[in-house]
Order: sequence, then C-alpha cells, then structure tokens
Amino acid sequence: MSGHRHGEHETDGAAGAAEMFEPPAWEERYSGEQSVWSGNPNAQLVAEASALEPGTALDVGCGEGGDVIWLAQHGWRVTGADFSANGLARAARNAEAAGVADRTDWWQVDARTFDAGGRSYDLVTTHFLHPPDHGMVDVVRRLAGAVAPGGRLLVVGHAPPAAFTHLSASHRDAMFLAEELLPGLPDDFEPLVVEQRPRTTVRDGETLDVHDATLLARRAR
Repeated sequence: MSGHRHGEHETDGAAGAAEMFEPPAWEERYSGEQSVWSGNPNAQLVAEASALEPGTALDVGCGEGGDVIWLAQHGWRVTGADFSANGLARAARNAEAAGVADRTDWWQVDARTFDAGGRSYDLVTTHFLHPPDHGMVDVVRRLAGAVAPGGRLLVVGHAPPAAFTHLSASHRDAMFLAEELLPGLPDDFEPLVVEQRPRTTVRDGETLDVHDATLLARRAR
C-alpha cells in the first residue's frame, strides 16, 4: 500500500507493479535513513480538501505521512493507514516533528483487504496506489465503506501516458483513468470530479507533463 508517495509518486521502471505492491519491497525501502518522498502534500488533495470543513480523515497508503501531516495542520483529525510498519513508524516520527502527533493515528492495513470495521470518516483519500491487474476498482469499493454519510472519497492515481515505451505491461495494467473507477462506487455515492488533471513534475532533473486520474465522490446523507 505504500505505492503512495508524497509530493512525487513515480513508480520504478525496473520493478514490476506486482512486486512494487507487496509489503517486503516497501519494508526494505523504508528501512534506510534517508527520506523516500518529499514530504509535500499531493496537489489534488490540497485542491479538494482546502474547500472542505475539517473533520475526520483517513489517508490510505500514507507512506511517510506527508498528506496526513498537511491535513492535521489544517484542522483535521487524521488516521494514516499503510501496509508497511516501517513506513508508519516514519510517518509517526514526522508527525511528531511537525507538532501534529496529537491529531494523528496510525493503522497498519492492506488496501486490497481493507475493511472499515464500522469506522467512518468525513474524508477518505488515497493517492497513487496501483495494485496490479486493475485492482483499484475493488479498492475503491472497499474504501467507500469507510466514508461517513455526507462525506467524500478522493482517489488519485497515474493516468496512462500517451507513450508507453518506458513502462512494463504490469505498470500499464496498474494505471487507470478516473472513469474506470466508477463501477467501484456504491449506489449512494455521487461522482463530483471524474477527470484527468494535468500536472508538471520533475523526474531525474527533467520536467515532465503528467496527468493525475482524479475521482472525487460524495456519499449521500
């Protein structure tokens, strides 16, 4: 679930999507001393959550906690969820350093088997989770169960680029368009945003234009 990356969330071309989405790879990645991600909040989270009244939030695939910390700094009570124990430990340390530990909680869980278990949140968000074999539709269905009546679900991922030359077949199959996630929404959800949003990013010193597949939906009260 640590396919989530803060500020920059690009997949490694050398590794298949299946391997990238398994806990051992991420436990190893988070075992070093260096930060893996920038710590900046994701652009679409800022764009959508800035307009909302703060309440309770769940960030699934929280990685090192960049989005959790931003939400907490803006008045939310936030639970960060990830399947990597090392990632969650880093996130908790980062939240402590940012002075928002008292507004954050942590939950070790895999998005592919996620069950809200009766918990509900005003905002459920996930960024750049890319389970293999088009698995995000099922993840959307699972996460929707954690959205409180009147709450929102925000799902953002990599839209397939026009040129696939640098991507493996497994990475292509893990990407998605926002409209491809709609079958995962229960009947009591209203889609508010279903689009690919352009974003400029820097990768290996090169400026690139990418598109964030963005689905925002609201649960009926």
